[in-house]
Amino acid sequence: MVRTLRAVRFLFMAPALVLFLFVINLMTSPGHWWVQWAALGIGIAWVFSLLRVIRAVVVAGGLAAVSAYLLSRSRNH
Repeated sequence: MVRTLRAVRFLFMAPALVLFLFVINLMTSPGHWWVQWAALGIGIAWVFSLLRVIRAVVVAGGLAAVSAYLLSRSRNH
């Protein structure tokens, strides 16, 4: 659960971090774009975090669907 919450937080923090690094790159060395490599690494980590969050949502939705089905089935009998 904690890892999923950290993944959700990272989904919002990573773009801000890339923007921050872009501004630093723009101010310090505008002719040399080193920020692209940091953005690539952060982007790969962002995709893995997104997959972790999607998996958690699918599992939670599946559990909710199964419990709703079992609840409706128990009420009918």
